[in-house]
Amino acid sequence: MVSVQRILVCNYLLISLAVVLGLLTNGSWAEDKLVNLTRLKMFVDELPDMPKIKAFHLVNGVPKPKSLKIGMYKIKWKFHRDLPPTPVFAYGARWRTATVPGPTIEALHGIDTYVTWMNRLPSKHILPWDPTIPTARAATNKGVPTVVHVHGAIDEPASDGNANAWFTARFEARGPLWSNRKYHYRNQQHPGNLWYHDHAMGLTRVNLLAGLIGAYVIRHPQVEGPLGLPRDEFDRTLIVFDRSFRTDGSIYMNSTGNNPSIHPQWQPEYFGDAIIVNGKAWPRLTVRRRKYRFRIINASNARFFRFFFTNGLRFTHVGSDSAYLGEPVETNDILLGPSEITDVVVDFSKSKNDNAILANDAPYPYPSGDPVNDANSKVMKFFVVGQSAVDTSRIPKRLISYPVPDLSSVSRTRYIAMYEYTSDIDEPTHLYLNGKPYEAPVTEIAKAGTSEVWNVINLTEDNHPLHIHLGLFVVLEQRELVDVEKFKDCMNKTNDAVNCNISKYARGKKIDVPAYEKGWKNVFKMSPGSVTKILLRFAYLHTNASYEFDPTAEPGYVYHCHILDHEDNAMMRPLKVSQVSKIFGSLAGTPSSCPSSSLSSLWSLIDHEIQNREWNKDKDNPDPELKLEPKPYNSNSKRDFSNELENDLLDLDKDVKEEDEDEEQ
Repeated sequence: MVSVQRILVCNYLLISLAVVLGLLTNGSWAEDKLVNLTRLKMFVDELPDMPKIKAFHLVNGVPKPKSLKIGMYKIKWKFHRDLPPTPVFAYGARWRTATVPGPTIEALHGIDTYVTWMNRLPSKHILPWDPTIPTARAATNKGVPTVVHVHGAIDEPASDGNANAWFTARFEARGPLWSNRKYHYRNQQHPGNLWYHDHAMGLTRVNLLAGLIGAYVIRHPQVEGPLGLPRDEFDRTLIVFDRSFRTDGSIYMNSTGNNPSIHPQWQPEYFGDAIIVNGKAWPRLTVRRRKYRFRIINASNARFFRFFFTNGLRFTHVGSDSAYLGEPVETNDILLGPSEITDVVVDFSKSKNDNAILANDAPYPYPSGDPVNDANSKVMKFFVVGQSAVDTSRIPKRLISYPVPDLSSVSRTRYIAMYEYTSDIDEPTHLYLNGKPYEAPVTEIAKAGTSEVWNVINLTEDNHPLHIHLGLFVVLEQRELVDVEKFKDCMNKTNDAVNCNISKYARGKKIDVPAYEKGWKNVFKMSPGSVTKILLRFAYLHTNASYEFDPTAEPGYVYHCHILDHEDNAMMRPLKVSQVSKIFGSLAGTPSSCPSSSLSSLWSLIDHEIQNREWNKDKDNPDPELKLEPKPYNSNSKRDFSNELENDLLDLDKDVKEEDEDEEQ
């Protein structure tokens, strides 16, 4: 994609012309006064430890399911000692306790958690948004649509946070696929690190930029305890992202698109120069000379980080996106794309001096964009105090072993192509997966309990972190394409990798997959001009069993690029899951006894049948936003939802009035 410098030059010329013609009014980008970050002193704010919410009850020492209410509020937040308070959107159990990032939700493996996500946001957004891209909007154009996705969670579709299941304040307006107030998180999956964030159609980038992010950890004491890793105060979550600010403290987001006649506001990537960790710009943390565990989440819209320590300290990787590794991996640096998670141990007893700066040197956009500057090349500083401390924690030689990928069990091979489209001035206009908009009928229908191989073909100049909901995958291989332009020409004409003879072009240089990324993941970086082969599993990882819920229910799942500006416009596609028994009844009882050729024909019949039903449904109802909704929402409905709240939430209803009063204040 074009460099940041080129984008800024183009915007400068456009804005200058607008100023000359008198087209800009007060509050325009031309009059924005941005903070000179060189005047902000680094490492003056202490690293916050975000509030924690236990997602379970203890009754006589026995963990039990718990129901929570977590709201979204407009508050003011101090990102730096010398910055004015910043208007943000924040998660919290109450208005007074809302934070950016939001509270860390701590769940227990096997113990259900129920969350009612409450939208208490104002009628207007605090950031600019673009109505020319597919966007969640209430009929009245009032209210900020939101919906929460727990990234990495394995749960039923109704609790996955579908982009069209959005709702505004007090559920006054609801998206076409909205179905329930309360989300059910089963926490049946393996232990690991997840995070929650907004996922509303076309607004994900602005809602996250406003502050709607938080960590979600699933713990399994019986499994994790024997590992002996650092715990309690020596186990910290670091949520890292970038922001820019105006002199009044407000978040700066460019309000002019790079193709303003097409998209007045949308830009292909957002980059801020201030690096924020747990809600503070370039914070500091005092540590002892011992081992610490850091669960690092890249919550940036588009920025990649390549972390390293300026004093040579190393990272020992113990986990990745929502899963432990089989064995520790030691590295000098970490490349982390947007939404990726790494779980590392750092031993400060090996520090040669009394401070260590966590730094970053990843170009932006990654990998061929501008080099880092003084501001965005620093992340945070550790002050190492005292002599070597007593440290009973350890890094075991073996961590948690999960099933080895079995290619013989693969039921389907797919080709997923990434496209970027440009205007007459060679500026990006939108991005698609498989050349299709999000609203096009579903083409990826997986079978619960099976594995698939996806060959992800990146035909763009960007590295795209691909996130797949529900499924977990391992990267088998990444290889550069040869004669890329010739292959692109064919793909642009036919959008058919097989007919374009992909095997002829996918024989370039092999790109090494780092050892710390060879475990099970839900996000991976798709290198530009390459093919990445992944094995994708639709079952629980630790048991190899199918799900304890119905994954075939509406509204299904999605997969998308996790550069949020790409996801919003509209690099996202639906993903459905089928169960053979639902279509062919007893034929699914003993599939392993069928010849492989018969099974292949059976899967083809199933795919054809489901896709044919989707196509006919789409023909019968040409409105793609409503094709999955049997009873479209009536904005004039006076339906009372109070009776639909479950009994286990009634004891929390008394908080609502107080929260409303807090919001008004």
